[in-house]
Amino acid sequence: MGIVNDVPRLLQPVLDCPYPRALAEFYRKLLGFTYRAGDEPREDDPAAQDEDWLVLLRPSGERGLAFQQAEDHVETTWPEPGVPQQMHLDLTVTSRAELDAQHQRALALGARLVLDRSDDPHEPLRVYADPAGHRFCIFVAPG
Repeated sequence: MGIVNDVPRLLQPVLDCPYPRALAEFYRKLLGFTYRAGDEPREDDPAAQDEDWLVLLRPSGERGLAFQQAEDHVETTWPEPGVPQQMHLDLTVTSRAELDAQHQRALALGARLVLDRSDDPHEPLRVYADPAGHRFCIFVAPG
């Protein structure tokens, strides 16, 4: 059996969280992703809402994000000292107008604004906490 690739392929980031369904729903709506077959919410079985592992797919069908239950998850305190962020997600838009529109969407979906540098002339950005406290940025990166 020969070597196919010189390096492994990144499949997906996995976010630890206390409630995978709630966090998956947040990112599904924010990013326009869909559930992997079998991971969709089941209206006929409300107890199935508490799965410990869920996967979201990008519009292309490739894996985008996964969510793993971690009852002892501790929210980062960044930019304050205490609990480091360890990882964050970078999301981009192509204009300041899009940045402002996505700001309203993120807040409406349950994100919290942590840092606002939207007035930065070189790289306007905002940093948010998702419902489980993971940090993500939305910034302008012209296409």
